[in-house]
Amino acid sequence: MQILKNIILILLFTIVIIIPISINAADDVTDMVELENPLGDDIGSPNQLIGQIINGVLGIVGSLALVMFIYGGFVWMLAAGSNEKVQKGKDILVWATLGLVVIFSAYAVVKFVIEGIAGKT
Repeated sequence: MQILKNIILILLFTIVIIIPISINAADDVTDMVELENPLGDDIGSPNQLIGQIINGVLGIVGSLALVMFIYGGFVWMLAAGSNEKVQKGKDILVWATLGLVVIFSAYAVVKFVIEGIAGKT
């Protein structure tokens, strides 16, 4: 419950303090500022954009899986002989592995379907 209160407090602080300051700072700019395309110049089609989004999501998911593997290893190593903690560490490692298998299988299926629709071989 305390975490939820902290998150709400941070969001309120952001809305009340930081956003108005950034808006006022933007109003003071007198010169026209030309913004670059944040997606880069090599985005030519929606297929390329979707591919980059999928690659980005896979990078995030891979990082989360790495964190779960490390956490599961720490739980197992710091079990101090407790069978419950050892089992919890093993379960975390098994479920992290299963999650990676599901995610990469889903990626393979999506890639297969997209290539089938696009007509690439």
